[in-house]
Amino acid sequence: MYYFNKTNRLMSRWATLPLIIFCVVFCSSYPLRAAALNDSGQKTAASDVIRTVVNYEVPDVGMVRQDGKKLVFSQELDDGRPVILNFVFVSCSAICPMLSHVFSKVETKLGKGGKKAHLISISIDPESDTPATLTEYAKKFAAGSNWDFYTGTREASIAIQKAFNVYRGDKMNHTSVIFMRAAAGKPWLRLEGFISPDAVISEYDNIMKQNNAG
Repeated sequence: MYYFNKTNRLMSRWATLPLIIFCVVFCSSYPLRAAALNDSGQKTAASDVIRTVVNYEVPDVGMVRQDGKKLVFSQELDDGRPVILNFVFVSCSAICPMLSHVFSKVETKLGKGGKKAHLISISIDPESDTPATLTEYAKKFAAGSNWDFYTGTREASIAIQKAFNVYRGDKMNHTSVIFMRAAAGKPWLRLEGFISPDAVISEYDNIMKQNNAG
C-alpha cells in the first residue's frame, strides 16, 4: 500500500510538470518579447504592427466617464485635443495591462515634452466596468488628467467597437489596437499589434507634423 501511494504521488507530480514548464517558458519569454519591442520601437514601429489610415464614423452614443459624468461620446472626442484611443476591460489579465502600461508611459512622455493629447480607454465589458472600478484601474496605471476611461451600456460599447472595427463578438477575442487622430475631422491612424511607447510617440509626432503641414 505504501509503495502504491508513493507511486501515485510521483505520477501526480510528473503529470503537472508540463504545465509548470509551460508557465516558466511563457512567463520568462514574455518580458523578452516586450523588451524587443521597446528596443526596436525607438527606431521605428514594430515590424509586426499593421499600420493603416482609416476614416471612422463615430456614433452619437451616450457614455459615462470614470468620474461618473454622462456625456455624448462623439462630442468628448471633439474637445480640441488630438486623441489616442484604445479598448480595454478591467478584468483582462493579458493584452489590456500591456496596452494600459503603454498608455501610461505615453502620457508621461507627452507631458514631459509639453505635448497635449487626450488619451481615451473604452471598456468592452461595460456591464462589469463601472465608473468606480475604472477609477481604481486608472490609479493602478497612474493615469493623469489627460487620460480618461469610459463605460456605458453594452449597446453603446458595441456600437463604438463596431465603428472602429474592433468588435469580435466576445471580450476574450480582444486584440491589441491603438488609434490616434490629430484633430476632429481628420482620419484615424490604426496601429494593430504590440507597439512600444516610443513607437506610439513617434507615430503621434508624425501625424501632428502632417496635420500642421496641411
